[in-house]
Amino acid sequence: MGQVEATTERIIAADPEEVFDALADYTGTRAKLLPEHFSEYEVREGGDGEGTLVHWKLQATSKRVRDCLLEVAEPTTGQLVEKDRNSSMVTTWTVTPAGEGKARVVVSTVWNGAGGIGGFFERTFAPKGLGRIYDAVLAKLAAETEK
Repeated sequence: MGQVEATTERIIAADPEEVFDALADYTGTRAKLLPEHFSEYEVREGGDGEGTLVHWKLQATSKRVRDCLLEVAEPTTGQLVEKDRNSSMVTTWTVTPAGEGKARVVVSTVWNGAGGIGGFFERTFAPKGLGRIYDAVLAKLAAETEK
């Protein structure tokens, strides 16, 4: 069993603070950013960054659905960390300046993968699939925040 990691990034032509605030707004903006792979979205506690508890189902493939209950932390400025209570999955969103009026958004998800042949396929294909899902989220984030 090894750790699996998927990382995606995008430069968004918007103020980094506005981009971060949009990501941290779980009661409003965040739900609008999620593509069809997400369902049953529900904010259970909080709703704005640190202290939020949010639920969703993530259907990464036709056969693989994760029931996620995420605790949100803000360990440093410009960073949101979503830890899944139902698995080892941790997703970190990092927003940093990328020149005047631009933000670099990096999303990285790690989890403990399966062992054996199943683990091989998971380590090989899951990062690409999750990367495509997060590319869609970042495209919607750009559309939401760019002026």
